[in-house]
Amino acid sequence: MLNKKSFFESDNRQLTDVFRELQETRLKYEEQNKKMAKKVHNSTANNSSVRPKKRISSRRKTVSISLSLFAVILAFIVAVFWSTSISAKDASIELYSPLSDIGKNSVSIEINRHRINAHNIITSNSALETVKEQVVEERDIPFETLYTERNILPKGEEVILQEGINGKKNVTLVRSYENGELKEENILSEEKTQDFLPQIVDIGTSDFLAKIQAHLNDTLYLTKKGTLYKETSDSSEEIAEIPIYLDVTLLDLPSEEWCKVSYDGIEGYIQSTYLTSDKVNPNMPEKCRIQKIMLTLDETMPLNKSSGFTLEDYKKIFSNLPNDKYNIFEDNYEVFYNIDKKYNINGIFLASLAIHESAWGTSQIAQDKKNLFGYGAYDETPYESSFEFEDYSEGIELLAKVMVKYYINPVGTKIYDGEKALATYYNGSTLADVNIRYASDENWHSKVYSYMKMLYSRLQ
Repeated sequence: MLNKKSFFESDNRQLTDVFRELQETRLKYEEQNKKMAKKVHNSTANNSSVRPKKRISSRRKTVSISLSLFAVILAFIVAVFWSTSISAKDASIELYSPLSDIGKNSVSIEINRHRINAHNIITSNSALETVKEQVVEERDIPFETLYTERNILPKGEEVILQEGINGKKNVTLVRSYENGELKEENILSEEKTQDFLPQIVDIGTSDFLAKIQAHLNDTLYLTKKGTLYKETSDSSEEIAEIPIYLDVTLLDLPSEEWCKVSYDGIEGYIQSTYLTSDKVNPNMPEKCRIQKIMLTLDETMPLNKSSGFTLEDYKKIFSNLPNDKYNIFEDNYEVFYNIDKKYNINGIFLASLAIHESAWGTSQIAQDKKNLFGYGAYDETPYESSFEFEDYSEGIELLAKVMVKYYINPVGTKIYDGEKALATYYNGSTLADVNIRYASDENWHSKVYSYMKMLYSRLQ
């Protein structure tokens, strides 16, 4: 038998050496077979009882077994040598060719220095599971967005006029998975089932509206007295004069220089430089409110209407009045406000009347009798005939009732507590009208009005 160790006791053996040893071994076996065949032949010749067929069969069987054994041993030696030679340090070896005697050819083979684990390769590939599937799924078709520039919007602002809606399509595709993980997706076909609805967006371009942070239909305010024109030209027809601080409604923006507005029900055009908004000037609404009240102030204004002032306005008007020596009016500002609302009479008119009749509350009747109006006094005996009250508020309320019932309302007008005006001394609702039946001084109305203007002005 072959000594396995003799073939592999050195890691540096060449494959040519192995083939030589294999050839020598083969020759030895052939020589042995020849000798064995010769012995069998001689034995057969001497022994006539042995049948030739059987001898021939035994010899063939022996040769067959020998060749088979030789082939197995050769395959084993080559396999073992090949697995160990992979780790050899030499970059290449020369293989001995059995035909080396004819031309002595050799083959150069490059050795892989990295061991190959055939078991791992086979195991990993056998464990790899690749799956493909064909599916049909519904997908969105993204909608488009259509933009339109508009000068009626602040620059940079966007307004969505129509929301976009995605379309739909059926997509047929093949997906490839390896061990459950998606590796590839190939689309085979697409079929649209629903069109998308485009999104429509307006984009603002107006620098003016961006500057004042305003939009169409917003309320704007005049920063100075302005003129309302019929056309977008200061040479066109003038429609109205608009006082400072008053409000207008923005209707359109034909250009950056002109605005179409509505003022007190009148439509026209005004230059944009005259306008601002409460977002830029937060105090404009309050200034506008006060200005509107101030514009009602006139010597011919009706007295049978509330002044429109708030309680805070009354407090501001009557606080720290220079001539209110005894703080009578400052202490009673809330009384004037309540009467203004309760009896629908201008509370500033009542206060102005009290200032005029009592000389700012310094008269003897005002001091002694808490009577700021000299109510009940006659020219002959003013002090003795005048009414006396427990406090100033009582006298103020009494005079308010007298005015609404007898002087400033037409007959039959509904007044306080379900009563109606008698209009006994009614000649009209203005200061001049009241002057006729209330005071003997013909300039009484002008003097009272001067105090009204002074009190009104304290809000500006």
